Amino acid sequence: MLKINNVEVVYSDVILVLRGISLGVEQGQIVSLLGANGAGKTTTLKAISGLLLREAGEVTRGNIEYEGRRLDRMAAEEVTRLGIVQVLEGRRLFQHLTTEENLRVGALVNPRQAETKQQLEQVYTYFPPLKNLRHRTAGYLSGGEQQMVAIGRALMARPRLMLLDEPSLGLAPLLVQNIFEIIRRINQEAGVSILVVEQNAHVALQVADYAYVMENGRIVLDGPADQLRENADIKEFYLGLTQIGERKSYRDVKHYKRRKRWLG
Repeated sequence: MLKINNVEVVYSDVILVLRGISLGVEQGQIVSLLGANGAGKTTTLKAISGLLLREAGEVTRGNIEYEGRRLDRMAAEEVTRLGIVQVLEGRRLFQHLTTEENLRVGALVNPRQAETKQQLEQVYTYFPPLKNLRHRTAGYLSGGEQQMVAIGRALMARPRLMLLDEPSLGLAPLLVQNIFEIIRRINQEAGVSILVVEQNAHVALQVADYAYVMENGRIVLDGPADQLRENADIKEFYLGLTQIGERKSYRDVKHYKRRKRWLG
């Protein structure tokens, strides 16, 4: 469905951020992209969605294909019309609009009144609290409620591929589990393929079919999510567990050590 082939991304003609990454998302999959801050995860999503062009970024090598169409030279609005919708890190709601007004913004891609009503009901099915909050100003919602609105707004555009950027950011652990359970339901019930960028490896690997790990703009590890959950490096560097089950501070792990181990 989605193929990223040996892509390099440069900002402002000088800053090399992605260094030849390749990854794919098959129809119906949830794929997780894991990595620390600055690894290049968000840049990867923006290269897919077309937002990269708005930030002085450019794909300088390789290509991105979606069902045989090349995306890396398309504007963001063209990419959205193909059915690819990105949920940005930090929610990015219209703070002075109500919950339902924010949701309806997502439907402007296909603004047919009957379908908009159906989509609203579907969103309220996945996120029941939002129905009671539909007239509440979005800026007064809690972080978890705002994340529900952000994902619901993306659903209003009838996506075929959803790009989620750090959906767990700033949320309590119980809310994180709830959000990811809903992500799983959207994938299974609505048939939406999902590429999710996440630092919380534990919850991301629970719902994903396949996962990639990024370091300094490169893919250093990939495989089925159930296999990566048992990978010794993942346990140590992302789950904080040593091989004998003792917890370890992430600060004690040297960056060069995992680079040497993963890259051979």
